[in-house]
Amino acid sequence: MAQDVLVDISDSDWESMVERNEKPVFVMFYSPSCTHCIRIMPSVEELARDFGTEVTFVKLNLIRFDYIGERYGVMATPTFIYFCGGKPVQTRVGAVFPAMLRKMVEDMVTHGEECRLASTDWKYGITGYG
Repeated sequence: MAQDVLVDISDSDWESMVERNEKPVFVMFYSPSCTHCIRIMPSVEELARDFGTEVTFVKLNLIRFDYIGERYGVMATPTFIYFCGGKPVQTRVGAVFPAMLRKMVEDMVTHGEECRLASTDWKYGITGYG
């Protein structure tokens, strides 16, 4: 059954839900006061219903968890990033037409296996600090 919600995650969920997720992940960075975010949310929720078996859909409040946004160069809301193998592979910023987001997801679902196979695991070890 397809996922029927867009999961609101926090910084503590980020690693498990995005970076180490077996499936591709569509992330919407938003802020509660962003009118474009509010306007596009139903379309993103529809994508989650339509593609939720193949892609994990999450949203992250950039006001509350700005560190994650800074890490990926997110400077405006909404920003949509498609992750494959824990890595950002496609980005859309601003007032994007819902059809563009749908095309982004469809293309990534179609070529997702190639994306996954081309990705390598993140290495979390920190060296050089003594």
